[in-house]
Amino acid sequence: MSFWAFLSQVLSPDGSCRMAVRKALAYLFSSQGLVASSNTSAYCQARSRLPEPLLRRTLTRVSRSLEARCSPQDLWHGHPVRIVDGTGVSMPDTPANQALYPQPKGQKPGCGFPVMRLVAVFSLATGAILSAATGSLHVHESALLRRLGRLFRPGDVALGDRAFGGFLNIAWLYARRVDAVFRLHQRRKADFKTGQRLGFRDHVVQWTKPVRRPKGVSPSLFRSLPDTLLVRQVEIRVRRPGFRTRRILLATTLLDPQRYPKSALADLYLRRWRAELFLRDIKTTLGADVLRGQSPAMVRRELWMHLIAYNLVRSLMLRAARLHHADPSRLSFKGTLDTLRTWAPVLAQATGTPNQLDALLDAMLLYIATDPVPHRPHRIEPRARKRRPKNYPLLTRPRNQFVEIPHRNRYKKVLS
Repeated sequence: MSFWAFLSQVLSPDGSCRMAVRKALAYLFSSQGLVASSNTSAYCQARSRLPEPLLRRTLTRVSRSLEARCSPQDLWHGHPVRIVDGTGVSMPDTPANQALYPQPKGQKPGCGFPVMRLVAVFSLATGAILSAATGSLHVHESALLRRLGRLFRPGDVALGDRAFGGFLNIAWLYARRVDAVFRLHQRRKADFKTGQRLGFRDHVVQWTKPVRRPKGVSPSLFRSLPDTLLVRQVEIRVRRPGFRTRRILLATTLLDPQRYPKSALADLYLRRWRAELFLRDIKTTLGADVLRGQSPAMVRRELWMHLIAYNLVRSLMLRAARLHHADPSRLSFKGTLDTLRTWAPVLAQATGTPNQLDALLDAMLLYIATDPVPHRPHRIEPRARKRRPKNYPLLTRPRNQFVEIPHRNRYKKVLS
């Protein structure tokens, strides 16, 4: 019961413990005629006792069930593609959270919030999150990626941005028989006059392992990496409206230009943007951008539950697309979540035969499949806000020391 109440809380637009308890009370009374206390204390205590490994295993089982629905047509040149991306989530400013996930160094004490760094691995075919690794801002995204090695299997292709495009990550993946398509790290320059030329701005060069072991890399891992590695470097030009970057350098271990032409690599890397949309669905649509746990353990439980809820919504989208022959990448995550929220009470109160329940479920899936995102290939959406926020001053010191200016339109920093 605690698990389902927690899941209901994550999926609700309010996201409060009070709403989760109210839903549980309504279910108990309608199904069994039971009356219980509306106090949220017992629920919060039960929620905090949910084992974190159980939530991780649940996420893995849901993601594997999604992966089992993939067909050979969902693969890229016969390879499953795993998109790697990193982000950060905020949480309440409590001493326990600050101790494990300290706020950015540029913020003054008492004026910021703890931030957890998160590296997630998504399936390009289904959009499901396979798993994630968490740490503080002091842990690099590459170190978090190496905690997720069990997710990569021989034959997979790892797709990511330049944060992962160095020698260590590519060699580590290649040792696991996993190919990489990463944007070239900004510190490494590409000279297309050297190496084995494969085409225009396309060549194979030999990379050398760093002489010194970087921080965060264990001695055993560093010794296991090869001294040299053949890497294909490709330059692609982006001429699509709305893309800020016009020139992208890729580093990949897919060396065969016949099987993996330059155009195919360019198309694959541009699909990496879907990871940004997946993270937006988790953080903005589901509300995981600012978590509410007062302790690190509760914050992690809340995060895992958000990821489980995300995968369950993705499962509905994939099921609706398969049933009604729709493109799952065109279905709206927000529209699916809204449909689930409105149909959940109807499905919960259905007391008819199983056939009637299946009919209700099929109707819900039909509405999900017939709500695609409009196809607007030349639409430009700059990262800018049109609606102005309120002109409140910024909190530049702890609240008990902050001096508020009565006329905020004339606000200036108080230096005393």
